[in-house]
Amino acid sequence: MPLQRLTEAEDGLVLDLRYATADNLTGRPIYRRPVAMLVPEARARLARARDLAAALGLRLVLFDAFRPLEAQWALWNAVGDKSFVADPRRGGVHPRGVAVDLTLAEAATGRRLPMGTDFDALTPASAHGSLDVPAEAQRNRALLLGIMTAAGWDNYLREWWHYQLFEPRRYPAHWASAVPDGPM
Repeated sequence: MPLQRLTEAEDGLVLDLRYATADNLTGRPIYRRPVAMLVPEARARLARARDLAAALGLRLVLFDAFRPLEAQWALWNAVGDKSFVADPRRGGVHPRGVAVDLTLAEAATGRRLPMGTDFDALTPASAHGSLDVPAEAQRNRALLLGIMTAAGWDNYLREWWHYQLFEPRRYPAHWASAVPDGPM
């Protein structure tokens, strides 16, 4: 299934593609250029989530979407606790173009809602339902969960920021060569 590129202008998202910068758990960029892509079904569901968030005066801030298998290997090799990163030998879900990592921001100000931990914090406090974060962060996580669930996304219990299509393994994993206009 072909991957489709997401843009701020066309998709109404804020792109903060962390793996194209050093501001991620590896401490270095793992993408050569900031590109966000999804399969068409995932893109349509993200548009639905965007609309649900907008109705509440919020915007979606996207940290990651499609992740080539090469990048999945880079994360796998950088992380000690393998329960937070999918084994690239199994393909993971990001390399299939069916997963997103994201948060919420106020549409009027751009201020990101507090979630209690940063994106990619590999701690038990990152889990949905963690009571180790302030009540405001718990409410914001629940709000994000409600928006994404209503738009047809499944969540990963250990990471408040990660959502994926149901039955993601029905989609093939992609290498960087699948990226239009050259590798990421």
